[in-house]
Order: sequence, then C-alpha cells, then structure tokens
Amino acid sequence: MADERTVTIRANFETREAPDLAVEHLVQQLGISRPDVFVRSAAAENTSGSRASGGDASHQGASRDDAPLVGDIEVSVDIAAKQIPAVNRIFGDLGAMRVSSR
Repeated sequence: MADERTVTIRANFETREAPDLAVEHLVQQLGISRPDVFVRSAAAENTSGSRASGGDASHQGASRDDAPLVGDIEVSVDIAAKQIPAVNRIFGDLGAMRVSSR
C-alpha cells in the first residue's frame, strides 16, 4: 500500500537566489503545484537572506542597504510522503542550511 500522507518540509537558505531556484525546481522538475510552495523570512524581520548573492551583491564593492541581510529565508512545501527523497535532494543541491519535516 502506498503512503498517501501529506508532509510539510521546511528548508532554510542563506541567499535570496537559492529559494527562487528551489521553487523553480520543485514546480518544474517534480510537478508540485505552486500554491503548495511557500517562501518567507525565517526571522521576525523582512530579509534578503543572511548572505548576498546574485543581484543582491554589489559589483562595485559598496554595501547595499536596499536588500536587508538579517536572516535566512525559509521555503516550505506540502508534498506526498513519497516525494520526500526528491525534495530533500533539491534542497540539498541548493545548499539548504536546515531541513525539517512534519
């Protein structure tokens, strides 16, 4: 009998770029419905991550103040239990700092 449970998996990322890629991979590679994927600050404050990357990084060496780096970004996704290994692989490939499920 197949495991039909729905599980929520959460992963924290340091950069703004990684959650964007995680959402793209979950939707395009695994066919997860976009409304089942959530992205939010892992801290109480709004954040662009805890480390600059991509468009958040200044190319002139000056620090930016329009993209606050005050904490990680959390991605959570509601999936069928059988998708746990694939989701964990995507999160791991993109450098997730912490992954948990319930």
